Amino acid sequence: TPVVGANVKSVDNSAALKVKGVVDTFVMPEQSEPVLFKPLPGVAVLATNSWAAMQGRKQLRIEWTDSTHSEHNSDAYLDVLKGRVKQQGKVIRSIGDAYAGMMNAVDTFEAGYSVPYLIHAPMEPPAATAVFKDGTCEIWACTQTPQSTQQNVAGALGIEPDKVKVNVTLLGGGFGRKSKPDFSVEAAILAKQTGKPVKVSWSREDEIRHGYYHAAAAMHFAAGMDDTGRVVSWLQRTAFPSISWTFNGTSDEPSGSELDLGFGDLPFALDNLSCEVQKAEAHLRIGWVRSVSNIQHGFAIGSFVDELAHKLDRRPRELWLELLGSDRLVDPEPECFKYGNYGESKAVFPIDTARIKAVLNLVADKAGVDKPTAKNEAWGLSVHRSFVSYVAVATKVRVDGNKVQVLEMHSAIDAGTVVNPDRVRSQMEGAMIFGLSLAMMGEISVKDGAVVQSNFHDYPLLRMNQSPQIHSYIVESSQPPGGVG
Repeated sequence: TPVVGANVKSVDNSAALKVKGVVDTFVMPEQSEPVLFKPLPGVAVLATNSWAAMQGRKQLRIEWTDSTHSEHNSDAYLDVLKGRVKQQGKVIRSIGDAYAGMMNAVDTFEAGYSVPYLIHAPMEPPAATAVFKDGTCEIWACTQTPQSTQQNVAGALGIEPDKVKVNVTLLGGGFGRKSKPDFSVEAAILAKQTGKPVKVSWSREDEIRHGYYHAAAAMHFAAGMDDTGRVVSWLQRTAFPSISWTFNGTSDEPSGSELDLGFGDLPFALDNLSCEVQKAEAHLRIGWVRSVSNIQHGFAIGSFVDELAHKLDRRPRELWLELLGSDRLVDPEPECFKYGNYGESKAVFPIDTARIKAVLNLVADKAGVDKPTAKNEAWGLSVHRSFVSYVAVATKVRVDGNKVQVLEMHSAIDAGTVVNPDRVRSQMEGAMIFGLSLAMMGEISVKDGAVVQSNFHDYPLLRMNQSPQIHSYIVESSQPPGGVG
């Protein structure tokens, strides 16, 4: 289905059945919200080979039912979210009185940021093979979550989970997309329907137009300064459709577990702080990409600190260190924010500003961000705590007119005790390429409820000739191991 919530109204399969190799077609079960990990409504083309199936599909003539999401347009939707975050929202964490602090400030600065819908785009699109026989099902799938695959296949077939065996193949990339087992459920339903082994293969176009999407987001920040230029009040708001909607069909604002990720856990030493959330209805299947809502929050906070430093005529590193304050352990809970800490113990994995500052200083020193740069060249610098690890990145760019060229990227990570340095280094290198792809070119747009992009020609990934020099540094540490994915 091109639009979430639409089902098959009618289908003409006569031309499809004339394609050599096509055996049959099957209308998939109708679906209602919540979307969960149900197979998408549509028509399956069963053939003796994948090429015949894809050619047969092109010959289908399908009429779809109406959907409440068919009027969704991403540009207009983001404009609505940008407007909402300019208004006071629901407070999830508070220190002092941020609004009084703004009123009493000698100077103020504010800015807004947005992130479009994004898609995982793994190198290999989803694929699964299923065999159903004698009330049992065996699956071969590129899945990140075999347990969820087992549970969802069992539910769709009406059998017990122990009647489902899942064989995990190589992923071909995952990034979160292959933790959603809808494609395995499709294979299982078709295997039961046909009584034969069935392999389901998604094309690149299928994945980009019908997958699970990283939520579009809008954020607004404001800072108030005293007569010395010190930030005395900080206000931040966020709005994005929640993955909770995928599971319940009703959520219209971010969940607490999503606000845990780089938003409510802001580690700054502030007299006044207000962290707020605004509503955002969902219109696509939401399924987080890689670092989850750290993507938009890390981007927005880092950008705001950088712009604020420019306004105050301060070096970004200097302002970061001032905002982070003294070496201490930060606990957001006394400020009315119930913090999940990525499911880890706050005693074992506290928010430690000393470790944040250490990776910031390490990457800044290694990259040489304080040295003079050539004309039209400059450094971007940011730091973030994610999945109980600490990461800082310095990026050197050249700007000529409207063209941005990334020259160098340096990253430093404190992931506690590192068991396999090569694996951590490869994850950091991949993360820099992944993040640059999103920042420079990543955008999924929606018109009349349907995704516009379809393949790498209009959803490009970073190519070799666009890739900068990359350097990564790992902090030697005896702290408990953190995440690097």
